[in-house]
Amino acid sequence: MPPRDRSIWQQALWQLPAIILMAGLVGICVNHLRPDSIPVVGDWSVKTGMAAATEDNLIIPLSEAAKLFSARAAVFIDARDEQDYESGHIRGALSLPWYNAGKRFPEIAGDIPSGTTIITYCDGKACHLSHDLAVFLRDKGFENVRDLLNGWTVWQDANLPVEEENAVSP
Repeated sequence: MPPRDRSIWQQALWQLPAIILMAGLVGICVNHLRPDSIPVVGDWSVKTGMAAATEDNLIIPLSEAAKLFSARAAVFIDARDEQDYESGHIRGALSLPWYNAGKRFPEIAGDIPSGTTIITYCDGKACHLSHDLAVFLRDKGFENVRDLLNGWTVWQDANLPVEEENAVSP
């Protein structure tokens, strides 16, 4: 490689990190100057993100949801699609897939007595379907709506009652 070509590559190798560093500094400065800036340091957990999306925290702990289930003091609503619901769900839960909530809401709403606690759930720590459904139900006038984060998994892990389309667990 001729000496001229070598010096071009050497120059590019130190310029590339300098450009990346400058771009990062410009990004941080612009973020700092914006009125709706994103905090650089903070709690970025899924649970915090879901709680921050509404004025109050919709998340319900498993222990509280299980107590309400045992006392038959809550209606559970599965926000997953019908296939997931049919393959297994919390015993007695209603199916209201989030993607179809607008159309199916009227038929479900009639089955829920006024003032009843509603607990929505889906599956997976990053699943937002149940949170979005809980917000939707609140917007439709249900006041006591909660979200069981990662509900299907934590419910099964705790060996709480579940049912499948044609079978019921103990």
